[in-house]
Order: sequence, then structure tokens, then C-alpha cells
Amino acid sequence: MGRAEERRARQRGGRRAAPQGRSSGTAGRGGIRRLFTWKKILGTFFGLCLLGMGAFIVLYMMIDIPEGNADAELQSNVYEYSDGSIMARTGERNREIVDLAKVPKDVQRAFVAAENKSFYKDSGVDLRGTARGLLNTVSGKGAQGGSTITQQYVKNYYLTQEQTVTRKLKELVISLKLDREKSKDYILAGYINTSYYGRGAYGVQAAAQAYYRVDAEDLTVEQGAYLAALLQAPNQYDWAIASDTGKRLVQERWNYVLDNMVEQKWLDRADRQGMKFPVPEEPKAAPGMEGQTGYLVEAANAALKRQLVAQGTAEDMKQADAMLDLGGYTVTLNIDKKKQKALEEAVKTKLTSKLDPDKREVDADVQAGAVSVDPKTGAVVAMYGGVDYVKHYTNNATRDDYQAASTFKPVILAAAVDQDAETQDGVPITANTLYDGTSERPVLDGGKEVGFAPPNEDDRSYGDITVQEAMNKSVNSVFAQMGIDVGMTEVVGTAGELGMETEGMEAVPAQTLGSMGASPLEMAGVYATLDNHGKKVTPAIVKSVEHKDRAVEFPDPVGEQVISREAADTVTSVLTGVVDDGTAKTSVRENPLRNGQEVAGKTGTSDNNKSAWFTGFTPELVTSVGLFGEDAKSGEQVPMYEAAGVDYRVNGGGPPAEIWAAYTFGVMDEVTEFDLDTKQGNAVKKPSSSPSVSQSPSGTPSDEPTSEEPTTEAPPETSAPPSSAPPSSAPPTSEPSADPTTSAPPTFELPGGPEDPGDDEEQ
Repeated sequence: MGRAEERRARQRGGRRAAPQGRSSGTAGRGGIRRLFTWKKILGTFFGLCLLGMGAFIVLYMMIDIPEGNADAELQSNVYEYSDGSIMARTGERNREIVDLAKVPKDVQRAFVAAENKSFYKDSGVDLRGTARGLLNTVSGKGAQGGSTITQQYVKNYYLTQEQTVTRKLKELVISLKLDREKSKDYILAGYINTSYYGRGAYGVQAAAQAYYRVDAEDLTVEQGAYLAALLQAPNQYDWAIASDTGKRLVQERWNYVLDNMVEQKWLDRADRQGMKFPVPEEPKAAPGMEGQTGYLVEAANAALKRQLVAQGTAEDMKQADAMLDLGGYTVTLNIDKKKQKALEEAVKTKLTSKLDPDKREVDADVQAGAVSVDPKTGAVVAMYGGVDYVKHYTNNATRDDYQAASTFKPVILAAAVDQDAETQDGVPITANTLYDGTSERPVLDGGKEVGFAPPNEDDRSYGDITVQEAMNKSVNSVFAQMGIDVGMTEVVGTAGELGMETEGMEAVPAQTLGSMGASPLEMAGVYATLDNHGKKVTPAIVKSVEHKDRAVEFPDPVGEQVISREAADTVTSVLTGVVDDGTAKTSVRENPLRNGQEVAGKTGTSDNNKSAWFTGFTPELVTSVGLFGEDAKSGEQVPMYEAAGVDYRVNGGGPPAEIWAAYTFGVMDEVTEFDLDTKQGNAVKKPSSSPSVSQSPSGTPSDEPTSEEPTTEAPPETSAPPSSAPPSSAPPTSEPSADPTTSAPPTFELPGGPEDPGDDEEQ
């Protein structure tokens, strides 16, 4: 083979070899192309989409709208004075849920403009924002905004604030379902009621109060825009604590909200231009339970729970307790702020400022309670429950474990007049009827002794004495006999009609001395019924109650006629004598603040000086004041002899009457007179004709009483305790109930004088 042929052969071989190499490289690249074709890529993408959609459909079917988050349902109960100002809030959350209808439309739209302009049109979710949030969560970049109002509500109410993929997926599904099942108004209401606004305020109502001292329904659009702006950063944007940067940012956010409202045509552009930033009020600490507040809240809660049971909303008190604990109640009390403050000051001035346990151990054992009632409406306008709710839990104004003592005597007379009762000898019982006032005179029934012969105070005897004088001086022997003359069953019945708790009260002669337990609240109701001319008055601490889910309606505190007007007015007339010529004259009659005001009332001092009372009234106001001896350590009932520096026993005509006078005369708006329909006449004048005389057995009186006006000449001191019962060691076990004629002189000390040694005391 020649060279030319060899060359051609090599060339041919090279050409033949070359395709083999090229064929191998082309096949590799072709395989990759065949593996990643556009069709396969698109197929895979759509397959993944279908898989994701399938997974989402499964999630959608598996995830239901759950029950609400328990914490998101917690609300506070709000307690208000009669004028609507806040008294206290209770509960674990400062939240009060309000219906959306109570939030102005412009304020509603401010929240939408701030958080989710498309809220009324969207399906409840922001897919782009949610996807961005998921990616940030997976990559560890933290929380991501952009959620709709629906999603934020779902997070607040149904889920938690944790940042996890699982929670975000649940949020997405629940939001879609909720948007389909509930109205936009429902979702918006839930959102603004569950969101946190700073200052411890949850929900728009609490926020409105915290920042602007108004209810949500009274918010302006400017204020609403600020609250809406707050939700982005509550603490940073709180004007009271914000830095200069924070103040600038919240103002920018506020402008953003209002501008969005203009853009959405929810706000007129001209109105927007005239709006100024509404600087919030300074933060105000939520009222606590200290002082009298706790007693007032406790009394209101008790009344509310009783009414929930009475109207059938709760099956029993246990269920009522549970309903109250859930919160959401706005309870407006009848308490008048001015009168409440005046009552507290009167107790402080006339009693607690004089108690010195370091000097007198007994002073640590003195407790005071008082209730003031408007007799025309039944409203409890003031209440004193004790020195401090957090120091002495028991409410002295509502406790009924101490004897009513001689404050019960008017009930006996009311029963006598109302029943047209007669003495044992058939003489009608009136203010002028004579009774035997001998101390320890046996009580008779049909001429037979009933085994009851109570002593009068200091064992003083009065001989024949009118009912009027016997009431003035609180003569035990007279009213013990009167109770039998009327019939103790009738007396107890009248007590119940007037408002006393008579369940378990035995119709026995000893009850005439007020041996039953009673509370200042109870006695204020009894005397308010007398003041209201015999129409039943049931003292009401609660004025109204509001709750978004239930109505609570209280009955009218003023009821029907329970005793005749003449009976009620006769007792009132007689009780003016106790003030003007009896056991309360020193503390009340001569008080310079009285200014001619007509007053009726009754003192009372119980067995062994364990309680002392004065319950008195004007035509406009009834107030019952009680002092109770309670051992500071054991809580047992103990005597109060020489407490607060008095010479001997703490009488109803002493500190209780002084407290009453300081309070009542201090809050009087005008001088008023009783409008009485009675045949008895003026209680402090001598009868114009010879009175009827009861022929009941009488003893020899040791001192003939008179009904003349007392003098201001200082009498000799005759109020020393009996030698058989020195107060320092063994107080007497039987203190009679008369007012000796040698009473302490009147004084012009403001508002009352020293204790009246002639006050009553019962067995």
C-alpha cells in the first residue's frame, strides 16, 4: 500500500473512530435532557401543588373551630358608684366585653383601617403574609406581621401566641372556616374585645377607660384611632411612658389610620384635616379592695347572686358564684360618693380616732357598722363595714349576730297601734296610755305571771308612766308588758312585715328586750318602713346590673303597705321624743348643726354592753349605727365597758348617736319636717288631758318622771356603776333599761357631747 493509500486509510479510520467518541458524549447529555424536561418539571410542580392542596384539604377537614381560649374569656367585674364613676374592678383580667353595637361605627372602622383595610371583602386570610410568616418561622427569623383581623382574632381567642408552623397552619384553617361561618361584625367584635391595649387593659371597653376615662360607646374617632394604633405596640405607644421616638411613631400610626379611613371613604377629608391628636389621660391605678371598697363590693355581690337565683338564671348559690367568677358584670351601686365619704369621716371623728388599744385593751375589741338608706327609694346611699376590709373581713354593716336591744321597742309599739291592741284592762294602747314602770315587775298575762320580770337600767323604777315617756327613757318593764298585751305572735309578725328576719325567732316575752340578732342594714330597713309611712322598704345596695349575655332585673325596693300609716306615723311621732327628751337628747338635740331639723330615733344597749345602737331618721334619710364588742383575737362577743374613754358603759346615746348626728347633719341639703298622720300629737308635750291608765299591778316608784323639757344645768354625777359590778373586773350581768332623770348636761361640742349615762340596756 502506498503512502497515499495509508494516509487515506488513517483518515477514514479517524473519521470512523470519531463518531464513536461523539456518540458517547451526546448520549450522556441527551439522558439529562430527557430526565429534566420542561414537561417533567411542570408535572412535578403541579404534582406538588396537588399534593399540597390535598394535604390542606385533609387539614381543613380535620381541624375544627375549637372552643374559645379560657384566658380570652376572662373578664373583670366592674363596680360603680351611683354617679357611674368607677369604684373597683375585680377578676384576673381587666376586660369587659361589649357588644359591637355599643362601639361607634367610626371607631369600628378605625380598627379596620389600622389592621386590615380589605377586611370586609377578604376571605379571612392573607395568603402572602401567612406564607411569608411560615418561611420566617422555618428560617428562624421570628414573628412576621401581615395577618388579617380574622387571623389575629383566631390567634387571640382560639389559639396561643406561640410562633410555630403548626400554630400558623391551624390559624389559617380556622380563619377560613370562621370567615365562612360567622359574620364580619362577629369577628370584629371578638377582635377588639380580646386584644391587649397596654395598661393592663384587655378589650376596647377597658382600654377606653384606661386611656380616656370614658366608656367605649363614648369614644371619638380620634380616640378610637389612637387605640387602634396602640395594638401594634401597646407599651411602646403608650403616650404616658413612650420615648420621643415612640411618641413620633404612634402619631405617624395614628395619621396612617385616619388617612386609610379617608381612602376607604369612611371619613370625610375635610373632617380629617381638622382632627388633632387626642393625648390620653395619665395612668390611674385600679381601685383595690382596701378600706370600705371591699365591704361595698362584697355586699353588692351577695345581692347580685341572690337575684340570679331568685330570677332562675342560676339554680343555686354555687352556680351563681361560678357565673359571677366568669366576670363581665357592670354593677352600679346606689352608694352616693359624698355621703359615703361623710359616713366614713363621722366614724373616724367620733369613734376610731378615740380608740387607743395601747391605753385601754378594750379599745381593740370595738367594731362599728352603719347603713344609710333613702326611705323614699330604698337606696343604700352609704355603708360602713369596718375599719378596713383587708384587716377585718366581716362586714359589720350586714352581720346579724349581735342583739338589736332597745331598737326593737318601736316594733312593739307599731304592732300595738296597727293591731288596735289593748292593755290587760281593755284600755287602748296609745302614746298616752299609762303603764307601771316598776323595775322587775312581773309580766302578767290574763292576771297570771308569765315568769318574766325584767329590770330597768340601774334597777330604776318609775311608777305609772306614759308609753311616750317609757319610750323616751327606754323602760324595759313597760315594753315587756306591752308585748304580752299585744301578743308576742303579733309582735313577731309585725317585725317580719317591717323587714326583720324572723325565721327562728321565738314569740316569747324576752324578745321584747331585743334579744334577737340584727344587722344595721336590717334595722335601717325597719325604720325606713316607719319613715315611709308603713310602706315596706327593703334596703337595696345595687342600683342596676349589666351583662352582655343576660339581663338581671331587681325588684322595686319600695313595696306595699305593711302596717297602717297611722301606726307608722304614731311610732315616728313617739320616736321624736327619744331625740328631744330622751336617751339621745345629748348627742342629737343640742347639736349645733341640727338647725331645727326634725329627727326621730331610738337608742339601744344590749345585755352586758356587747352592742350599742342608734337608729335614727329624718324625712329624707334613715341611718342605723351599731357598735359591737368583738374580741380582736378569738372573734367572740365581749363587753365594751369604758371603751373609747367613756366613764362606764358604751351607750347607744353616746358614740353611735354622735356618729349619726355628725353624718346626718353634715349631709343635709335642707331642713325638713315630718308629714305625720297621727292622733298622738307632739311627742314631747304633756298630754292635754288625763291619759288612760292601765290597771296592771304597779310597784312603788322610786322617782316620778316628768315630760318637761330638760334643763341645761349640770346635774350631780350619778352614773357610777353599781358597786356589785365594777366595770374594771366584772361588768354587771343584768343592765336594766331606763334613763335616769339625772342625765349628763347637754354640750355644744361638734357634733355631739359626751356619752349619755341614761341610755337603755337590756338583759
